[in-house]
This record gives sequence, C-alpha cells and structure tokens, in this order.
Amino acid sequence: MATTFYFYDLETSGFNPRSARIMQFGGQRTDMALKPIGEPDNILVRLSEDVLPDPDAVLVTGITPQTTRSEGITEAEFVKYLTSQVFRPGTIAVGFNNIRFDNEFIRFTLWRNFCDAYEWQWKDDRATWDLLDAVRMTRALRPEGIQWPFAPDGKPSNRLELLSSVNKLDHSSAHDALSDVRAVISLAELLRLKQSKLFDYLLNLRDKTKVAAFVTKGHPLVYTSGRYPSEYEKTTVAVMVAAHPGKSAALMYDLRINPEPYTTMTPAELAAKWSLRGKDAPYFPVKVLSYNRSPAVAPLSVLDAKSTVRLKIDSKGIDKNFNKLKAAADFGDKLVVAMEIMHPKKQENLVTNEQKVDEQLYDGFVPSADKSKMSLVRAANPQQLADLDPDFADERLVNLLRLYKARNYPASLTTDDQEWWEKFRRQRLLSGGEASRAALYFKRLEELSLRPGLKSDDKYLLEELKLYGQSVIPDF
Repeated sequence: MATTFYFYDLETSGFNPRSARIMQFGGQRTDMALKPIGEPDNILVRLSEDVLPDPDAVLVTGITPQTTRSEGITEAEFVKYLTSQVFRPGTIAVGFNNIRFDNEFIRFTLWRNFCDAYEWQWKDDRATWDLLDAVRMTRALRPEGIQWPFAPDGKPSNRLELLSSVNKLDHSSAHDALSDVRAVISLAELLRLKQSKLFDYLLNLRDKTKVAAFVTKGHPLVYTSGRYPSEYEKTTVAVMVAAHPGKSAALMYDLRINPEPYTTMTPAELAAKWSLRGKDAPYFPVKVLSYNRSPAVAPLSVLDAKSTVRLKIDSKGIDKNFNKLKAAADFGDKLVVAMEIMHPKKQENLVTNEQKVDEQLYDGFVPSADKSKMSLVRAANPQQLADLDPDFADERLVNLLRLYKARNYPASLTTDDQEWWEKFRRQRLLSGGEASRAALYFKRLEELSLRPGLKSDDKYLLEELKLYGQSVIPDF
C-alpha cells in the first residue's frame, strides 16, 4: 500500500534521454495529505567528459557542466541515493510531465549504472503518477475554483509556470528543479482542495491493471491527452479499436471524427497517414493509450451539461461514429498491421558496441542470471572494480562496464583502460567530421552568440560552454 508521495523534477543536459544526462535532481517527500516529510533533495549530478550538453538546454536551466563537475556527485552515487532513499517501498513518484520526460531519464540513468530500470515504478507498492494529465482533465471537466492561464497566442496553456502565476502559487524560479517541485506540490494541493473527487479518482487509476480493465471493455470513454487539440481542452470521447501488437496498450479512436474515410483504407494507406508528423500534418484520429502511463480516462457519466458544451461534444455525432466503427469489423486488424508496417520488429541478437550501448535499454530485458551480477558491480569499490569480470551473458552489459568504470571511478582504470577511454571519447566527440558532436556543439554556440539582444547572463553561459568544450575535447 502506498504510504508517501515523492515529488521530483529534473534539469537535464538535453532533451533526448538516450544521450542526454541529468544535471540537477530536486525532490520532496510528502505524506498522503501532501504535507512535507523531512528535508528536500537538491542534487547536482556530475557530467562525464564524454558528454557535451545541448547549449539551448543550458540557456534554459543556467546550470553549467563546470558547476556539476565541481559541486556534483557521480551518476553511480546518485543512483545509489535514488534506489535507497528516494524510491522506497510504498512511494508514489510524482512529477509534471514526468511520465513522458523525467521517468525516461531515470530509466536510462539506472540502465547505465547497472540497476533495474523498471522496478522503481512498481515493485513493493511503488508507483508513478503524472500531474499534467490530471491538470488537463480538471481544466476540461471540472475547472471551477482554479484560475486557468492562456498562452500569448490566446490558446489554453497548462505550463507549470503559468499555472503557478495565475493561481499565486510559490514558484520562485522556473526551470530550477527544486523550485519546480515546490510548485507541483502547491498545484497538487490546489487540485485536491478544489476538485478532490476528480483528483482522488485519477490518483487511484494510476494502476495499469485498473486502466486496462476499464479501457478494454470497449465502451466509449472520456480521454484527455496532450495529443488532442487544445480547442477541446485536450479532451475527447474515444474508444478502443484494437490491442497494441507490441506492448500493454490500446489503440484508441477519436469519436469526434467520422471513421468512414479511414475504415476503407488499406493498412499501408493507414500507416502512411499515421506516420505523418508536424503541425501542418493532417490530424489522424488514432493514438496509443499505454496502460502503465497513468492515462486520464473517465466514464461518459462525468460529462455534465457544462463540460459537454465547453468541450463541444456532439453526443449524437459520437454515437453515429461509434456505430460506424462497429460496422467496420476489420478496422482494428488493419490498424495493427499498419503499426507493424511503421514499427517493424527489430532483428534479434543485434550487435552491440560501446558507442551505442547507452541507448540500448529497450533492445531487450536483461537475463535473470545477469541481474545478480549487476549487483556485484554496484557493490564493488574502485579497487574491486579494477579486476571485476562478472562474465555477463548480455553483451550490452559487457560494453557498459568499461564505461561505468571510466565515468564513475576513473581511479579504477588501468593504463590500457585509460588509453581505451581516450580513444572512446575521441570517437564519440570527434568522429563524423562536420557532423561530429563537437563540430555541431561549437557551431550551435556560435549561432547562439550572434543572437541580437543577448543578455549578459546568456553571454556568460555561452562562454562557459565554449571553455568546457575546449577542455574535454581529446587531443588528435
């Protein structure tokens, strides 16, 4: 049984969790009544010398790699703290857009440091929950008692800093992890105070088995997601049309849309339409609902007269489209084939290499026999690591081990290991000529430095980034 919340937020070196790194971690544990327990966490994580941060990300956070290296702890130390002090049994890890962003960074960080990437989300009554979709659904269905912001273009916005501002919540510094955490806790308190029934309903729906049981009934339901248009408050009436062919998820059809143009398409035609991306791409009325991502779904009975009007829901049109879908019995099967066209199965036993292994978490589960060997790596001190050879069956772990040593325990490296590490960094940062990481990094710094009206703080950050890049680029 869950006993505490742990609210957390990250500031990162970039936006891709496969290649970027956590630079700052902020967190606060609370009881189930949202009252703080103990002191907050505010941790800087040292950037390793094979990683160049995204300059745009640093301009947002203001955290330089030099600061992480002088004041931060290694990833290995950070992971030990996460697994022993943060993700305790009975903890619900909560954030704002954490399921699609922060949680991914946590998983890849655990992967690089020989920890199970998934157990922190479910084992021993642990769970994760995302307040963003709870906010979206509250705005759509029960907005009373809360001030709702709009972006400069007049469209509804659910950005944390705007929600904090219009509701006069404490948020002293946006894009500082601990400040963001305090704002999210205040926002959770506001939602529970003003719309407690909906808050508790969505909190209790975080379990994937409950979500699956509800969605797979095949009845139309209210579904709120960032993929839906803002003109309808990110909310529609949808229905499951097929099970996802590759994971625990459902393919959901947006019942606002007449299905006839789609039910007559071939799988190849559906795949071509579905794969289009970008703001100018035509809307495709099917999306994936993952049961383990705390989706905001609710029965149609939540639609009162006010929300029906506000969301522009045409009940008769919804019913008509639902009946058309039921008449197209093979539509779900065609969507499954379309998905398989867009996402063909990966070749088994792919060759791994040191340059790619950081990104290979999702290439397969670690064999059970290797999990106990992973614990030996985590428990080893630098002296033990120097001679440790766990004989992993998973080739990915073999490649990860040398990187783990070099990034976290450079004192454990032999002379040969040190030469290998320099060669690895040279290849990572310099290979590719004008398309290398280093070339693109300095090119972007130059572009940013030429922006008109650049603030003095930004000039300082860009100069620090230039000095950092020069300091870590290996000699030819």
